[in-house]
Amino acid sequence: MTDKIKIFGGSASRYLAEEIANHYDLPLIASTIQKFSDGEIQPIIHESVRGCYVCFIQSTFAPADNIMELLLSVDAAKRASAKYITVVIPYFGYARQDRKDKPRVPIAAKLMANILTSAGVNRVITMDLHAPQIQGFFNIPVDHLDGSAVFIPYIKSLNLKELTFASPDVGSTKRARAYAKHFHSEMVICDKYREKANQVAGMTVIGNVVGKDIMLVDDIVDTAGTLCSASQALMDKGAKSVRAICTHPVLSGNAYERIADSALTELVVCNTIPLKQESEKIKVLSVSPLFATAIKRIFEHRSISSLFV
Repeated sequence: MTDKIKIFGGSASRYLAEEIANHYDLPLIASTIQKFSDGEIQPIIHESVRGCYVCFIQSTFAPADNIMELLLSVDAAKRASAKYITVVIPYFGYARQDRKDKPRVPIAAKLMANILTSAGVNRVITMDLHAPQIQGFFNIPVDHLDGSAVFIPYIKSLNLKELTFASPDVGSTKRARAYAKHFHSEMVICDKYREKANQVAGMTVIGNVVGKDIMLVDDIVDTAGTLCSASQALMDKGAKSVRAICTHPVLSGNAYERIADSALTELVVCNTIPLKQESEKIKVLSVSPLFATAIKRIFEHRSISSLFV
């Protein structure tokens, strides 16, 4: 069946698409992304996809051109008679806007789901959505992979004697608890409060961290304000070391400088989003083997439940 699979790498995630295609020993679909002088995008597919299973790989982080490129590419394949269109969105942008938390704001995650479906997508494969219930925003199959399959082997390799997991805020408690349960470890919570968006005003540590090797767990690291505040609070409370695992390295603003100057020993992320610059404190783990295996099993109509740790 692999001879009917065509893999397309969007310009934002081409590096990841190439890694995934290598697992199949297939070249990426021959294509170009043409831009008009006013910035308008026109994807062009240079080979037949008629009757094929086409897999588009593109994370939808900023700028919005990444989303438009994905939608237009899907439309091009649909109009070229592709049999089945799957989009692999390692980082699903706008997932943080999953509800109305104040008057007169959009539910952007639902809108993105509607747009992708309307464009002609038959299936979505993604990883560590900010809120797992976003799967329900789609009326098509969604395969929601878990970053723990990548992080757990790495954590085991560290051989930390006093491993304790921590949530950098109340919202990440469930993620931290899942890791703590897997490792039979303790868990603590860092309770933050904000005075305005992207700015942490204070942090309280709930639980004993004295002499512990702390592993902070989160799905997204954006400005890194929360992680850095939490790491300092944990060290102030007597932690032996503080590391963090975050699936999606958005890393906006002065995040790199904050991390470099923070109490963090290490920040471990996935390559769902490419780093803007290198950092001695940031380690990147590849998710391409996980996505490649998921794609293969889905197209062979096999279960992917064994991929979850």
